[in-house]
Amino acid sequence: MKEPIFREAVGRLENSIRRMQATDSSGHDWWHTWRVRNLATYIASKENADLLVVELAALLHDVSDWKFNVDEKAGFDNVKGLLVVNKLEKYTRPVISCIRNISFKGAGVPDKPGSIEAQCVQDADRLDAMGAIGIARTFAFGGHHNRTLFDPETKPVMVNTFEQYKSQNSPTINHFYEKLFLLHDRLNTVTAKRIAADRHQFMEAYIKRFMDEWNGSDFISEQDF
Repeated sequence: MKEPIFREAVGRLENSIRRMQATDSSGHDWWHTWRVRNLATYIASKENADLLVVELAALLHDVSDWKFNVDEKAGFDNVKGLLVVNKLEKYTRPVISCIRNISFKGAGVPDKPGSIEAQCVQDADRLDAMGAIGIARTFAFGGHHNRTLFDPETKPVMVNTFEQYKSQNSPTINHFYEKLFLLHDRLNTVTAKRIAADRHQFMEAYIKRFMDEWNGSDFISEQDF
């Protein structure tokens, strides 16, 4: 497909996805997709991946996500439909192959994708779950699903199956331990690992501050004892 025609088709696809995600309040809105697309194409440019496949897969990665569909087949049917209606059907196979296994499915569940394109998209999606934006999205997701903020008596659980992960409903702070702090060691590309280092440190500093305020160690001094 010639570049101008491809860009027109991608523009139509963007508009379709933007309408689909316009009312999302869980942290998986259009601007999450927009950031993932920007991150994924940047990583792909550094890692010599197919930029066209990466861009399309990044745009469509949440359309097929298990959190927003009755089952996996329904999610991929939605992806196929959007590619066909926007005359991008020749990319169906590589795009679906790219997004099939990018989602985090539990601390003990292997999820390393095979192709460099899939690795770029997975890394971009995970980078957007880290740092300042990752923190904001975590609390948005927790509020959207009516999760408690924090309960020191409820300890994080490292699950070993996807079914266990899907059924988790632990406090929002636990999500840092059950997923977010694990991501920097589960990135694929050198480029993503470089970006992740600072974002990971920022999350660690935030949780330390949260716990200091929760326990009162930010205002209780030794002179108070």
